[in-house]
Amino acid sequence: MNGKSVERILLVLVSLWLTPLHAAETPKPARPNVLFIAIDDQNCWLGHLGVHPLAKTPHLDRLAEHGTTFLNAHCQSPLCNPSRTSLMLSVRPTTTGIYGLAPWFRTLPEWKDRVTLPQHFKASGYRTYTTGKVYHGNAGGPTQRGREFDVWGPNGGIGAKPPQKLIAPTPMGNHPLMDWGTFPHRDEDKGDYQITNWAIEQLQRAPKDEPMFLAVGYSLPHVPCYATQKWFDLYPDDDSVLPKIRRDDRDDTPRFSWYLHWQLPEPRLKWVQENNQWRNFVRSYLACTSFVDAQIGRLLDALKASGRWENTVVVVWGDNGFHLGEKLITGKNTLWDEGTRVPLIFAGPGVKGGQRCPQPAELLDIYPTLVELCGLPERHDLEGLSLAPQLKDARAKRERPAITSHNQGNHGIRSERYRYIRYADGSEEFYDVQHDPNEWTNLAGDNRYAGPIAEHRKWLPKPDLPPARGSANRILVYDAVTDEAVWEGRITIRRSDPIP
Repeated sequence: MNGKSVERILLVLVSLWLTPLHAAETPKPARPNVLFIAIDDQNCWLGHLGVHPLAKTPHLDRLAEHGTTFLNAHCQSPLCNPSRTSLMLSVRPTTTGIYGLAPWFRTLPEWKDRVTLPQHFKASGYRTYTTGKVYHGNAGGPTQRGREFDVWGPNGGIGAKPPQKLIAPTPMGNHPLMDWGTFPHRDEDKGDYQITNWAIEQLQRAPKDEPMFLAVGYSLPHVPCYATQKWFDLYPDDDSVLPKIRRDDRDDTPRFSWYLHWQLPEPRLKWVQENNQWRNFVRSYLACTSFVDAQIGRLLDALKASGRWENTVVVVWGDNGFHLGEKLITGKNTLWDEGTRVPLIFAGPGVKGGQRCPQPAELLDIYPTLVELCGLPERHDLEGLSLAPQLKDARAKRERPAITSHNQGNHGIRSERYRYIRYADGSEEFYDVQHDPNEWTNLAGDNRYAGPIAEHRKWLPKPDLPPARGSANRILVYDAVTDEAVWEGRITIRRSDPIP
């Protein structure tokens, strides 16, 4: 054997000896961070969703290009507290009995120790941060704060307010939140701007060697939806901003459909038109939507500047829909698409970019989806389904529809093509949304749809609990014996009562 052969053999042996050592020293990829963004009362008027032709949301549109957008995502309740409770627990309102603005779920013995989404991340080694409106209200008070998140930022909220209410009292009262428009103030004075500043600071300061879960909850476009003039200037002051409606839209809907928003402060379409406020309200909502989009843009820029962009799962969601004249009302608390459909965007590791998924998705799916994307221990007490298959391939089939409940006995079932609604008194609605996206024609009495209606009825939730102890605000209870509905235990509604 010559000298060159010996040299080659020695090189191979050295290479083989060093290879396992080098492989052992190669660091495992860090667990993904999570940027968890909530938008209050944000309907689907986002540019990339194409629902409102004038909506301007360039930052969310760019995020959608990087990730997967669910075109048919729905909340589990069309109201803040039950929707957010359902998402953070991945449990339906019909399982908890939480349908109203109270109670805080920790006051109920059966839920006081349940592990929430941020708690599961915290227990898995994540440093958890929150600012703004993520839970509804004060999240159980200061004694509960450290239990839910490690680090709490400012509450956010409305921020600067006009010296007096801009809009006259509605027929439902002079509710302080029922206000909109513009007045002299700065973007920097708004709560949503301030929580973005705080979140950016956390991205700049947080150590890179521990994964972070950062939850940021925006308050706008929830009423009172005030915006500075520059955001109003994005939208023309003419009727081109108004959504399409039909004056006879409610003629074929059951009377019970009115009960769900009987005594709420949200005015009817008739009132905003008669008081010359419809266009102002719509422009205010759109202006606030664009303002929040700009704050999310600032936050995403900071994420990139921090060096975390490539290893962060970003999820953006709205807690419920919002009507701006459709179905002849403004506000929420309904089981139609305008009340239940929400934005839902995922981007980051494990998510294919540029996808648009038309299959139904639910907000309570976010919890198991993030668990899977981040490689956390699987939980078996969640009612949501992971959306990871659709994030890899939007064509991956999902067999379950989206289910929304608003008080006991009132449920909306949304499949890819149809919407089915059943009210507590047994009345029904059924829409072929594929051909009737505005849900203008109720097909519940059409025998040609008896089969699809029966299929959707099978998904009515069980259990379907009555309101939990301590329930308050927007609670409706139906008595099948007397055929009466009672609002918040004090206002009895009879079929002979005129619709407000």
